[in-house]
Amino acid sequence: MFDFDALSNAITRQTVLCVGDLMLDEFVYGEVSRVSPEAPAPVIAVQRSETDIGGAGNVARNIASLGARCIFVGLIGEDDAGAKLQAALARESLIESTLVRDSARPTTRKVRFVSEHFSTHMLRADWELAAPASIDIEQKLIDAILPQLPRASVVLLSDYAKGVLTARVIRNVIDAARKLGKPVIVDPKNPNLAVYRGATLLKPNRKEFNEATRSRADTGKSLAEAAQEIMQLADCEAVLVTQSEHGMTLVPRHGEPIHVAGLPVKVRDVSGAGDTVAAVVAVTLAAGADWEAALRMANAAAAVAVSKKGAAVVTPAELRRKILPHAFLAAEEKILAQGSELDAQLLEWRKQDLRVGFTNGCFDILHPGHVKLLTAARATCDRLIVGLNSDASVKRLKGEGRPVQNERARSEVLAALEAVDLVVLFEEDTPLNLITQIKPGVLVKGSDYTREQVVGHEVVEAYGGEVRLVDILPGFSTTSLVNRARGGAA
Repeated sequence: MFDFDALSNAITRQTVLCVGDLMLDEFVYGEVSRVSPEAPAPVIAVQRSETDIGGAGNVARNIASLGARCIFVGLIGEDDAGAKLQAALARESLIESTLVRDSARPTTRKVRFVSEHFSTHMLRADWELAAPASIDIEQKLIDAILPQLPRASVVLLSDYAKGVLTARVIRNVIDAARKLGKPVIVDPKNPNLAVYRGATLLKPNRKEFNEATRSRADTGKSLAEAAQEIMQLADCEAVLVTQSEHGMTLVPRHGEPIHVAGLPVKVRDVSGAGDTVAAVVAVTLAAGADWEAALRMANAAAAVAVSKKGAAVVTPAELRRKILPHAFLAAEEKILAQGSELDAQLLEWRKQDLRVGFTNGCFDILHPGHVKLLTAARATCDRLIVGLNSDASVKRLKGEGRPVQNERARSEVLAALEAVDLVVLFEEDTPLNLITQIKPGVLVKGSDYTREQVVGHEVVEAYGGEVRLVDILPGFSTTSLVNRARGGAA
């Protein structure tokens, strides 16, 4: 569970040491209207071009875009592309780069030719030497990396198999990081995951995972079993498998696998989405987030990244909007009645494979204890529905003189909170019928309840949902506030 704003603020206090294969990404955009008379090939009339920091450099840019500091170590050649990358990184205020030069290899450069009209890649041209760095360059990389480890909150290895992360470099970095108690996140390229032995988290995509495990792993169970084998082999704490539009699954060594569905988005370009995921996982774990919070943040960031052209970076504002989409609706749009309108919204969310959470209460005078409860409840799910007792229901439960505010006022105040996605009134004394209609994946109440005291726990657990008791803020009570306001005892 996590508070987005608190986590975002904590991220700004972190430093990530990122090591990996740097490359220059160029995008050439134009129109295609004819075929060359010289060969059966389309002719692109170039209109514009863009240059980006790519590869592991894009990971560094995403780290900085989220507000964390990044110490970056990479490799370039003695060429114009290398000079461009060095100058571009120098302009990034939150990135401190150390680039080892190797005159024996070109700086990795990729040029993509894109049809502006159809927004499709037509051709990619690569300049690279995909071979391990020489012994001399290896040592220079190690000498540049190890002194920076004490300054870092977390280490991120971004492997594109272009020569930086040799077996010797990997071993030196992971061993030194473990001695200092620094977590190590790896975005791997080598199918022999044993070379990353001792890392905290491995983040392969589905194709890389299947190649490494030599399995199809096409179900949640088979994926979890294969991931456990990897963790034994690589002595790591968790494996995160990204699965494009199908979301991502994290399998920890201890505990149950966590899966989050891909968020609905119009995909414009998948370039660099994996970089974004790696960066977000690194900064969130460094900031103290648990696996689930890191996974949900990374999943939302991936959705933002693929909606942009090129190897894009994600800002905290974009991430916030993706994680809390209903926070930007007008309050009245978030208030529904029981019935067909609620059913339609639930059907839409289920089609998107979103986890729906539910909590309830009178919320007569909203206080910090309520806000903490709702924020914690929202962190357990993708969409949070709050069941609100009607005026008649509150009167029966609390007695004459309650509620202090009518149901419309209480609904609007709740709906104005960004943690709340929907508010639904119910007339009964308990929300049992509403819970039966919604069938939430998680039912949330404060820790002042026991599981058996939570109304609807039998219903939710019967279909495989869970009951979650979240910490409450002591010292806050609507009843005591009302009594003090009326001159009575607290």
